[in-house]
Amino acid sequence: MNKAAVLLLLFGFVIVIIPAAIVIPFTQKASGEMTKQQNTTKSAAHAAQNNSITVSVYRSNQKVTDQVALDDYLVGVVASEMPAKFRLEALKAQAIAARTYIMSRMINNPEVRVNDTVQNQVYHSPDELKTLWGKDYEKKIKKIMQAVTETKNQVVTYDGKLISPVFFSTSNGRTENAKDYWSNDIPYLRSVPSPWDKLSPRYKNKQTLSIQSVEQALGIDLNGVQGAIGKVIKKTDTGHIAEIEIDGKQFTGREVREKLKLSSTDFQLTKNGNTLQAVTVGSGHDVGMSQYGAEGMAREGKTAKQIITYYYQGTQISKMTVKPQKATAKKS
Repeated sequence: MNKAAVLLLLFGFVIVIIPAAIVIPFTQKASGEMTKQQNTTKSAAHAAQNNSITVSVYRSNQKVTDQVALDDYLVGVVASEMPAKFRLEALKAQAIAARTYIMSRMINNPEVRVNDTVQNQVYHSPDELKTLWGKDYEKKIKKIMQAVTETKNQVVTYDGKLISPVFFSTSNGRTENAKDYWSNDIPYLRSVPSPWDKLSPRYKNKQTLSIQSVEQALGIDLNGVQGAIGKVIKKTDTGHIAEIEIDGKQFTGREVREKLKLSSTDFQLTKNGNTLQAVTVGSGHDVGMSQYGAEGMAREGKTAKQIITYYYQGTQISKMTVKPQKATAKKS
C-alpha cells in the first residue's frame, strides 16, 4: 500500500461508537433520500438481496473493473500478498488486515474502486492463481480460503475506529515508527521488536545500480568518487537512515529508498567503478505488520489475534456483520 492510500485511511474515516458497537445503518428515509453515512454504507456494501458485499477492483492489465464478492476478493489478496506456505495463523492475520483495509476504504468512499496492485492491495483472480501455482493450486487455495473463512467479518479497530493496517515483508529486527517514515505519529503504528525477520530470505539484499541512473535519480554528481557514498546525518531509533548527505545534498532515507527503489531505508551505498552497490537490511517501509514476523510468531504458536495486536499496538479485533438494515462491528 502506498502513502496516498494510507493517508486516505488515516484522515478520511470516522466511525461513531454506540456503547460497545459501531453501528452504521443504511435504511432508506421516507423521502427516498439517505444520510451521507447511510448512503456510504449501502454503496460500500453493494447490499444485494442476499446481503453480500462486492468490491470494485480495477484490473490493471485488462483495463476493466470487476465486481468481486468480498470473501473472494480477500482470498485473492491474501494469496497474492503472503506466501501460501506460511502458517495458517499468519495467513489469518493477513486476512484480517486485508479485510480491515478494504472495509475502511468502502465505508469512507461510496464510489471507491481499488487497484489490483501495491497501490492498494495486490489481487489475483482464481484463473490467475491457477496459472501462478499450477498443480499446487487446489492445496494452496484451500488453505487461503480457510484463513479467510476462519476470520470472517473480523476487522482491526483502535479507539472505536478501523485502523490503517499497513504491512510489509521484512524488518531489520524492529518495525519502524510511522512518524519516522511518513511524519505522522499514529499511536498504533509504533516500533516493536521483530527478531523473527532474520530468517526471511529478504532480510539482507544487494542491488547493483548504474552510476548514471543514481546521478539522474538523485540529481547529484559522483564523478571521481569511489568507495562508501553518503554521510549519514541522522538515524532513527531502529537503525534506519533518517537523513543522509550525498554530494553536498541532503536527503531523507525515504527519499533515497524511493528514488533508487531500494528494499528499505536501512542501507549502505558503495561506488565501484561505474556501478553503485546498495546493501539493505529488511524489505519494505517497515511500518505496521511484518509478514515474516507474523510467520515467525505463528511458528511459535501465536494466534492471528496475538500477531495483530502485537504489530498494531493498542488495537483489538472487532466483529463486523452486515444485516438487511444495518452494519455493525462489535468487540470480539
